[in-house]
Amino acid sequence: MKVLKTLSRLYISDLNSALDFYEDLLGTPTAMRFEIPQIGLELAQVGDILLIAGSDEALKPFRSTQATFLVDSLDEFRAYLEEKGAKIIRGPAKVPTGKNMTVKHPDGSVIEYVEHSNTA
Repeated sequence: MKVLKTLSRLYISDLNSALDFYEDLLGTPTAMRFEIPQIGLELAQVGDILLIAGSDEALKPFRSTQATFLVDSLDEFRAYLEEKGAKIIRGPAKVPTGKNMTVKHPDGSVIEYVEHSNTA
């Protein structure tokens, strides 16, 4: 059970206009980009930043999530977190990159946990 990477989340209105800026700023190309049309979001990872684009209405349910932890085993983290008093507030659910869940930690922090699948 390991956190592989931590991504800072930025909520924006337009992904296309932000990508060039963040690629130049961080000196790295976009690592992945995908849409979740059923909830009106488009996401991209540039370095350790997760850009999440959508309308104010589409972003509203996600703005309280403070970071994304990429992990090696969502199931192991779920058991561990529940044992430590964390509350699963969304998921686990299938997402374009694998599966995820959103967790409220005992200190009140809200974190998304994502396990990438090999086929994503």
